[in-house]
Amino acid sequence: MLENIFWLGHSSVRIDGQQVIYIDPWKLKDPKKADIILISHSHADHLSAEDIGKIRKDGTVIVTTQDSATDFSRDIRIVKPGDVVRVGGITVEAVPAYNTDNAFHPRENGWLGFVVTVKGKRIYYCGDTDLIPEMETIHADIMLVPIGGIYTMNAEQAARAVNIIRPEVAIPVHYDDIVGSAEDARRFRGLCDVPVAIKSV
Repeated sequence: MLENIFWLGHSSVRIDGQQVIYIDPWKLKDPKKADIILISHSHADHLSAEDIGKIRKDGTVIVTTQDSATDFSRDIRIVKPGDVVRVGGITVEAVPAYNTDNAFHPRENGWLGFVVTVKGKRIYYCGDTDLIPEMETIHADIMLVPIGGIYTMNAEQAARAVNIIRPEVAIPVHYDDIVGSAEDARRFRGLCDVPVAIKSV
């Protein structure tokens, strides 16, 4: 499964399989058409109408928050933390994502992370979040975790989250563009108690 997960830079991810899944597509360089697009929240580096237009086709399903859905029509599934939707053979669980010590991502906005089940593997995309109590209840086989700091967890906080959830493998995201660096990713890897796959763009 790991070889089917592609970090596309910043916080953008593609998961290939029988269905092509994008999460927060942004600055796409070599886009493939999407079956499912997940949008965690309405900030411009996560909700890019231009990039969604590149990958959307007839039948593409978008799963997102109410405030992120205003620019789209057709098959939109509006979710909030705690909701579960099924698209074809894919299960998508919406989970909380928020900051605890700044106002960039307030809890009351109901913005999201996602747990996507593909071929029996639970892939947890944390979204723009700090280390939050809800993580203690999340089970994941693969964890896509933001490490850039300022707007999300930094490398140390992200490693603590990984060490709580203990996935089979963790993949750092949300770095090397607006915030964070490759050095943060290496530091994160050294602090985790599970294997870390640092993906190249």
